[in-house]
Amino acid sequence: MVRAPPEERDLGSLVEFGVVNLDKPPGPSAHQVSAWVRDLVGVEKAAHAGTLDPKVTGCLPVLTGTATRLAPAFLEGEKEYVAVLELHGPAPADIEAVIGEFEGDLYQKPPRKSAVSRRLRVRTIYELDLLEVQERKALLKIRCESGTYVRKLCHDLGLALGTGAHMGHLRRTATTPFDDASLCSLYDLADAIAFAEEGDEAPLRDLLEPGERALAHLPRVTVAPSAAHEIAHGAQVYAPGVIDAEGDPDDEPLVACYTPEGSAVCLGRLVGDPAAETGRVVALERVLV
Repeated sequence: MVRAPPEERDLGSLVEFGVVNLDKPPGPSAHQVSAWVRDLVGVEKAAHAGTLDPKVTGCLPVLTGTATRLAPAFLEGEKEYVAVLELHGPAPADIEAVIGEFEGDLYQKPPRKSAVSRRLRVRTIYELDLLEVQERKALLKIRCESGTYVRKLCHDLGLALGTGAHMGHLRRTATTPFDDASLCSLYDLADAIAFAEEGDEAPLRDLLEPGERALAHLPRVTVAPSAAHEIAHGAQVYAPGVIDAEGDPDDEPLVACYTPEGSAVCLGRLVGDPAAETGRVVALERVLV
């Protein structure tokens, strides 16, 4: 069944397909925070968008209910951090120039404690700025590709600077399409749920957004209502059912398909020409209805 448009959903539907931009506190793991959100809002499952170590704070979008199917969308975006680089010696005079050399493509091998295979891989540092230096501490702003290990980056910076270094405090300030302008705490969420139980839904609706919010950065494909119902039953996205499409099929980008009213239908790869009269346009990866 295709969902009602996002702005017309009742609170139960919103909770079952929602996302909250949580400000993760230091201490618990990202998995534990997701479990707390799951229990607070009363759904069977919840999933976080990108792991943060227990000591790390900041932007941790949490998907609720069936919105957990949207998790692959966060692999397509960028991450932004503010980090303290703890130098093992006095900061050299050319620290800013050395740090600037790390912008671009880097080889990284995941650390031993990571949950992924420890194979050498390339990650892109889009922006690496030195904000401030105080004695043996440097404050960095980092904008990077999803999957970049900031702890490893800090270690490598220390080697290049000749002093040695490790990562101190780390805070994530953005994970596409969310940033720290709309963060809420677990306490805020708990209070909003308490208000909702008393009949005032407004605070919870301010914090818990429709799941479609997590797809805002992806190219958009609009399909006819009849095609949306077929996709809900496992059909592919064919050209006759496509109303409009963004993206270049040659790149096979991850796209989100919507009804004309703005309800998400599926995630998939754009593989065909939407202007064609026949043929498959989107290769399905996740059906969302």
